[in-house]
Amino acid sequence: MHLQKRSRILRASPAIRSLVAETSLSPNDFIVPLFIDEGKQVRTEIASMPGYYRNSLDVTVSEVKELYGMGLKSILIFIKCKEELKDNTGKESWARDGLMQRSIREIKQAVPGMLIMTDVALDPYSSYGHDGIVKDGEIVNDETVEALVKMSLSHAEAGVDFVAPSDMMDGRIGAIRNAFEKNGYSGTGIMAYSAKYASCFYGPFRDALDSSPGFGDKKTYQMDYANRTEAVKEALQDVEEGADIVMVKPALAYLDIIREVKNAIHVPVSAYNISGEYAMIKAAAKMGWLDENKAILETLTAIKRAGADLIATYFARDAARMLGS
Repeated sequence: MHLQKRSRILRASPAIRSLVAETSLSPNDFIVPLFIDEGKQVRTEIASMPGYYRNSLDVTVSEVKELYGMGLKSILIFIKCKEELKDNTGKESWARDGLMQRSIREIKQAVPGMLIMTDVALDPYSSYGHDGIVKDGEIVNDETVEALVKMSLSHAEAGVDFVAPSDMMDGRIGAIRNAFEKNGYSGTGIMAYSAKYASCFYGPFRDALDSSPGFGDKKTYQMDYANRTEAVKEALQDVEEGADIVMVKPALAYLDIIREVKNAIHVPVSAYNISGEYAMIKAAAKMGWLDENKAILETLTAIKRAGADLIATYFARDAARMLGS
């Protein structure tokens, strides 16, 4: 048999496969999501996210030091707000001594080189569990944006590197950018959740922060998973309004969207390998149906291959460990 082309030559050994690999992973690609709770020496495993924890700030600071030592240089912070502080205005979200603001200051002081990103949305602070202010059963846009601006300014004042608005309200990126420019925070970045879909895969995350909507769903502001062109439109609009990085969330069922957005814009694209995707791999591995470590690296490589420059993932620590071994 005489062939002019033998593709298997480039697959013949680990050395050759490494040499010609089109996509590679590094700890530099990962953003580590962290859940922070009040208290001291609190470490609570999230039942629907085995092996992942909601920690008090003192424990979190120790963890951040460890993560930085592993070569992980970016974190995305979420906080669990006390029930008695929740209301329909979200005012706790911009309290100067709120848990988020204290977390930014203490982490930045302990690990100055760590890039800190913060979630900007009202759902952890809302008595309704929605990402915006509720009036007559409707999540109102413009008043919510005003609250998000206050929250973002409080994060900037505390020393955050990037705010990450995850709310999907119209116009919030432009409003936050304008507020930063007017208040002397022109160096604070914005990572916009530009294409955030109304997905069933968020369940474990909502368990972690007790932030499930108290009524209805989030389909009037998060995107319809049937839509593709809309994601590109949203990303382009956010870039025009001042976003430095755009995000697609979730990741695995939306690899086509990651690629569409990557092809359309000229800023870094991030993707969120979300809690439900984490839980699926953990559950299948527990049943012995797949090799967890191989599944982690294959999943993250697929997300990067699709076009993600950055990946927020609960597997960051595991992946960094494997990539360093």
